[in-house]
Amino acid sequence: MRARWSCEHDGHVDNLCLPSTSQPSPPAGEPKPFPGQPNPLTVLTLADLRRRRSLKWRAYHPNVLPLWVAEMDTLLAPAIREALAEAVAGGDTGYAVSADPTGVVEAFAEFMAQRHGTSVEPAACTLVPDVLRGIGAVLSQLTGGGEGVLINPPVYHPFFSYIRFAGRRVVESPLVPDPTGRWGLDLDRLEADLARPEVTSYLLCNPHNPTGTVFGRSELLAIAGLAERHGVRMLVDEIHGPLVYPGGTFTPFLSLAGESAAAASAIVFTSASKAWNLPGLVAGLMVAGPDARGDVVSVPAPAIRGVGHFGVIAAEAAFRGGGAWLDALIEGLDANRKLLGSLLAAELPEIRYRAPDATYLAWLDCRELGFADPAAEFLRRGVAVNSGDMFGRQGSGHVRLNIATSPEILAKAVRRMSTDQGVDLD
Repeated sequence: MRARWSCEHDGHVDNLCLPSTSQPSPPAGEPKPFPGQPNPLTVLTLADLRRRRSLKWRAYHPNVLPLWVAEMDTLLAPAIREALAEAVAGGDTGYAVSADPTGVVEAFAEFMAQRHGTSVEPAACTLVPDVLRGIGAVLSQLTGGGEGVLINPPVYHPFFSYIRFAGRRVVESPLVPDPTGRWGLDLDRLEADLARPEVTSYLLCNPHNPTGTVFGRSELLAIAGLAERHGVRMLVDEIHGPLVYPGGTFTPFLSLAGESAAAASAIVFTSASKAWNLPGLVAGLMVAGPDARGDVVSVPAPAIRGVGHFGVIAAEAAFRGGGAWLDALIEGLDANRKLLGSLLAAELPEIRYRAPDATYLAWLDCRELGFADPAAEFLRRGVAVNSGDMFGRQGSGHVRLNIATSPEILAKAVRRMSTDQGVDLD
């Protein structure tokens, strides 16, 4: 099998990370209308999905079930589909209005108020092509060459490369699993790392990718207190914020601004791309805390240029009219995270798995299987997952598996993973 290397970057591809093969396009099918089923994950068949030309479905041989990159196997939410169809019908395919994006910004503010009970000032929001581009631009603007940026591995793998690309140093303050399997912060270690003289900023991922941890309000206040004590600037990736499961609570970091100077000076990055499956339609948001607006305004425009017009249209529709679809999606994902636990208990009991509190990404500890490279072995068996090594050395022996698919595909994937039988990849 001829391979190239690729990985997700919230909408881009970095030719560094995972093996893939180019495949010819399958026959195009007629798009199906959204049928209004309660679970968006059960609408499309495997044959439907094989027609897709996105990275998830073209990176590997057609015999492989792709449960790796953060794309979901859904149709668009009706509100998004209608908004994009109207734009196409009217030939509205020009440049995005990035200087005055009141529609998407106001929609986001309404969504945050309704969904999370927090106030977002539209004037504090700036459109960026995606979360990573925004993070890179802010790091380049607010930190100096060679300064340290703290992260919590195992963590979203592009953090490492984007920090280094900006000419900054990666400083690791790892998460550690507790006896229940929840990955959390060692606050003593975190304080020691924040006290390091080279560390000037802290890039926090909440909800956390890949572990699915959601940091609670008290944890966030503790983090903010330590950052303030050591004069470290907070940057927070909240792209998975809409994807918290029942029983969990997402606390927007900027909602702590009244209690914490570190939160007041923080900059948050988010997008509709994960919760509504829009990574190919580039549009993200950079939200400044009340003491950070001048810093955001100072980011050079060329550093954040490239927002997509369709991305803006889709994001506005998602935040304003995609709530009911999102509720149905979370219900389906909730069922899938529980199903995965049952399937692993029956088929692969050696794998240690704690259902994520958020995201549609499952973090699996495969060390007891004894495989030198679990992701490579599962690929041989016909299932593509992300190798845990991508997320930092703490991920060794782990894999990340995407559960945003149908229960049937998820069950088929676990059956394949449990049998020592390769699939034909010629």
